[in-house]
Amino acid sequence: MSAKANEPRHILIVANRTAATPALIAEVRRRASASACRFTLLVPRSFWDADTEESAITLELAIPLLEDAAGARVEGLVGDEDPFLAVSAALEDGSYDEIIVSTLPARVSHWLHIDLPTRLQRLGLPVTVLTAKKADRPLARGRAGEHP
Repeated sequence: MSAKANEPRHILIVANRTAATPALIAEVRRRASASACRFTLLVPRSFWDADTEESAITLELAIPLLEDAAGARVEGLVGDEDPFLAVSAALEDGSYDEIIVSTLPARVSHWLHIDLPTRLQRLGLPVTVLTAKKADRPLARGRAGEHP
């Protein structure tokens, strides 16, 4: 499934709550500036989101940011709530050269707890894991709209 020399690499990005984090946007920008790439963002459906509304909103908000970083159109997919099954289905439906998994920090990441990156590597494509940073400062506890 490797890209030919004159064809762009097709990269499948798997993300949910981290679909628009600075680390992912920077990685897309870096890769797009280094060589020709096509990106597809796959958002596995949340188990509490049977009608996929939340996943669709995630795509709607993240894709313009990723397109800006890529300098090109980014495709969007909503997948199965099981991220491994979601990726497997995407790989059956399309041709990809690599997978980027964007996830929450290890302490709270369900995907890292179920060892998703290692399971995905068994599908035969290179897998890169980007972990979102947690806030380096205390978060405000006030309600939105209140000013000190």
